[in-house]
Formats: sequence, C-alpha cells, structure tokens
Amino acid sequence: MITIGQKFPAFSKTAVVSLEKGKEFETLTSDYLVNDDNVWTVMFWWPKDFTFVCPTEIAEFNKNYGEFRDRETRLIGASTDSEFVHAARRTHHDDLRDLKFPMLADTSKSLAEELGILEPNEKIAYRATFIIDPTGIVRWVCVNDLSVGRNVKEVLRVLDGLQTDELCPCNWEKGQETLTV
Repeated sequence: MITIGQKFPAFSKTAVVSLEKGKEFETLTSDYLVNDDNVWTVMFWWPKDFTFVCPTEIAEFNKNYGEFRDRETRLIGASTDSEFVHAARRTHHDDLRDLKFPMLADTSKSLAEELGILEPNEKIAYRATFIIDPTGIVRWVCVNDLSVGRNVKEVLRVLDGLQTDELCPCNWEKGQETLTV
C-alpha cells in the first residue's frame, strides 16, 4: 500500500461533479493535487455507492465540506463504481444530491490497485483516506475494513495537526498548544 512520504500516483479519471444536464462529468488528473497555492487534498474511498455504510460517510464529508474549505483543502470522493453509478446514486439519495465535491470513478480499478487499497476478493476499494499535501506527497493514510465507517472529525483533526507543521501530542486538537523541544 502507498504510504506516508510517497508521491500520490499519477491518474486521469472521470468524476461526477454535477447533476446538471450536460455538466455532469469532468476529467480529474493527479495534476489537480499539486499546486503553489498551499491547497491540500483529502481523497476518501468507499467500496460501493449502493450500500448502507457508504452514503453515511459521503454525506458526512459533505456536511463538513466548509470545514475542509476553511482549511484550504479539497475533497475528492472515489470508488471503483462508474461515473454513471455515481450519478445515479447522487440522483436517488436525498443526502447526496447536493454534493460539493467530485465523485471519482476508478472503473479500471487501476488507481485503487496502485494505492494498494483494492480488496482481493470482490475487487472493490477499502474505506481508505489519504491526506495529500500541496506538493502531491501523502502525509496520512487510514484504511478501515469494509464494515466500519470512518470518523470525519478525526480526518479534520489530523489535517489540522499536519497543517501546523509542529509536534502535536496525543489527542491534540486545533487551538491547543503544540509541543516544543
């Protein structure tokens, strides 16, 4: 599995960015992750759109979209479902219609495989979360088993810590003192 300190792999994938007719899809590339504006990226993966746990996570990331934006961080959601499955799930799930971030489609499963997050039996993505700095380097990885949803507040807490570029003690939260050596 790709890990901390490694460059996020190159990719070019279709993403659902809207439900507006004719504007549903865009191509996202790994170039989107690298920037001079000090913008971070959180890419989170889920197994399948039409399941029970996945929509709860997608909706929770969306509810916290402003928190990520306030931290100059882009959100990208992803799974091995197609862009058409993503569009259908957004259309038919009340909590997903107004998503503020793209839903990346890795139908070839090549990116999930390169990241090392492809479940070996069903060939679907694990619940993986990557925090990527503005240079395209992975700074945090968390992977949950298929049956357990992640904690979005923890993703925000770790992002806050990474963005301080200081030593953050156990259970540290934004606004608390960091460690001095």
